[in-house]
Amino acid sequence: MSKRDYYDILGVSRGADADEIKKAYRKMAIKFHPDKNQGDKQAEENFKEAAEAYEVLSNAEKRRRYDQFGHAANAQSANGGGYGGGGMNMEDIFSQFGDIFGGGSPFDGFFGGGRQSGGGRRAARGSNLRIKVRLTLEEVANGAEKKIKVNKQVVCKTCDGTGAKDRSSIQTCKTCGGQGAVRRVTNTILGQMQTTSTCPTCNGEGTTITSKCTVCHGDGVIRGEETISINIPAGVSEGMQLSMSGKGNAAPRGGVPGDLIILIEEIPHETLKRDGNNVIYDLHVSFVDAALGTNVEVPTIDGKVKIKIDPGTQGGKILRLKAKGVPEVNSYHRGDQLVHINIWTPKALSHEEREILEKLQDSPNFKPSPGKNEKSFFERMKEYFE
Repeated sequence: MSKRDYYDILGVSRGADADEIKKAYRKMAIKFHPDKNQGDKQAEENFKEAAEAYEVLSNAEKRRRYDQFGHAANAQSANGGGYGGGGMNMEDIFSQFGDIFGGGSPFDGFFGGGRQSGGGRRAARGSNLRIKVRLTLEEVANGAEKKIKVNKQVVCKTCDGTGAKDRSSIQTCKTCGGQGAVRRVTNTILGQMQTTSTCPTCNGEGTTITSKCTVCHGDGVIRGEETISINIPAGVSEGMQLSMSGKGNAAPRGGVPGDLIILIEEIPHETLKRDGNNVIYDLHVSFVDAALGTNVEVPTIDGKVKIKIDPGTQGGKILRLKAKGVPEVNSYHRGDQLVHINIWTPKALSHEEREILEKLQDSPNFKPSPGKNEKSFFERMKEYFE
């Protein structure tokens, strides 16, 4: 939906606490409520925009990801499923009001208890599902498509989700006349006041069933299995949650299906370690190779590459392999691979090796001069980032 900054939408600072965010959203919801601004498309867009901002900033984990990645945390998948906080519908928005207004919308009683689709009918909504997807470092860096079998509520094929034995068993509710809501008029000292509430007979569906489906027993859903193809964008990280709209549990009697929430879990790599978008590799070379120089192969996400170790390389030196790290989500920028040089010293020496080293021990070239030739770790890191 919106690409504006969520904090700007609600008019709060980035350091705002939960109460400030809730208060700001309450103010925006009342100002732009569609029932108060009927026919005003811009007000409805502002209403949805504020709801999207609150849905993210009121959730500690979503807010943390938004502060770190911005709108990239809500990356859209190529298979039509929305990732992250976007894709809210009006039913999602009104479901927030129990928290914001202490049990109901401030428009209850004046505007019929909020908007309901289909002239007052209320569609049931399926529950969300949560699954974990484990990814290798290579899959994190390049993106991946996963086909996963999910055990969930699916639409009953016998009745096509209606919950009825046959079409003739579906009757218009006699209490509400198919509207899904009943209206009452009460006399007050200010005159007559009309209120609207969900129909108690059909629970807002507008229809009743005289003969239930023998397979789903009137629910319209049964337990089943579905194979879902999930497109994971490149650059995701441990703990990030992706959301596929409509891939959760099916809803009773043709309602709106829930969402599938995917929690990302990274499989540790054998030799490479991820640090943000950079990848770290510890390379051990002998002090002979470090002194004379050599060429060695090192592993990367994209396969092995050959690098040069210059003569006189000191332990602690960091070599950078540009753009060999992990990309940012929805970005062309890619991190680097940092190769940390470690000097390996043998623990056991032969008699001949010991004699050779003892002869070299007094050589000026084998006397370290830290103040002259060596640089501290912080100096090397400063040079790298400059």
